[in-house]
Amino acid sequence: MDPNTTILGFIGIGVMGKSMARHLMAAGYQTHIHSRTKSRAQELVDEGAIWHDDVAGVARVADVVFTIVGFPPDVEQVYFGDDGILANVRPGSYVVDMTTSSPALAVRIATQAAERGCQALDAPVSGGDTGAREARLSIMVGGDEAAFAAVLPLFQLMGANIVHQGPAGSGQHCKMCNQTVIASTMLGVCEAIAYAQKAGLDPATVLQSISSGAAGSWSLANLAPRILAGDFAPGFYVKHFIKDMTIAAESARAMGLDTPGLDLAKSLYETLQAQGGGDDGTQALFKLYE
Repeated sequence: MDPNTTILGFIGIGVMGKSMARHLMAAGYQTHIHSRTKSRAQELVDEGAIWHDDVAGVARVADVVFTIVGFPPDVEQVYFGDDGILANVRPGSYVVDMTTSSPALAVRIATQAAERGCQALDAPVSGGDTGAREARLSIMVGGDEAAFAAVLPLFQLMGANIVHQGPAGSGQHCKMCNQTVIASTMLGVCEAIAYAQKAGLDPATVLQSISSGAAGSWSLANLAPRILAGDFAPGFYVKHFIKDMTIAAESARAMGLDTPGLDLAKSLYETLQAQGGGDDGTQALFKLYE
């Protein structure tokens, strides 16, 4: 896609979306944006993004519309209705939802996009705020293979590991696998640090030994140091992780699959949220062990 002729839209300028949109802008693409809170998007406006007061305004002008919002109801609000993307996007355009959302909702969006003569991709991401800033996100894509190929050059501006998983909804199913792994991994990370402290060890020294061994993981390498520093700021919000685990658990049950590890992690994160930790980063689970 040529930056001189392709106009992009980006809806959802949050912790992840701001960096992702910035990468597209840096590549020379005219980028039209909208977010629920305009002040969060002001930096991008100052850098040249074109602000719209509503979703419909972005959809009407963009050849490719990216969305990354909070929860499935937010996705529905953005895509459906007279003021939504699908009622206003031009035939021949692409819509790409990068929110972690319901696989069934992704299929619904793709079906209605096709009725409008558009192509829809579900493309949730993993990598947190650091991956978004450094354009190293893992992007899991569901939808038509030709549409994936067309949008791939844009994905490559935002991520480093981009894989087409299959038809509509497949990207979201893949993300549920990702979140299921992270859920149990975070329990292990927090319990290991708590164990090291109880044993009188220096947790930072312990990390030197275990991070490069069989226990190594992204969470251990990136979030354990934040825990040791007392940094519980969100790269990814607890409240959003609970949303993801809820979708994963419900999808698993619909397929007849038991997920006891996921269910345990979800219950602990819900406890953390009940104690006021919903806006913390996922590493704040450690607070339950202190």
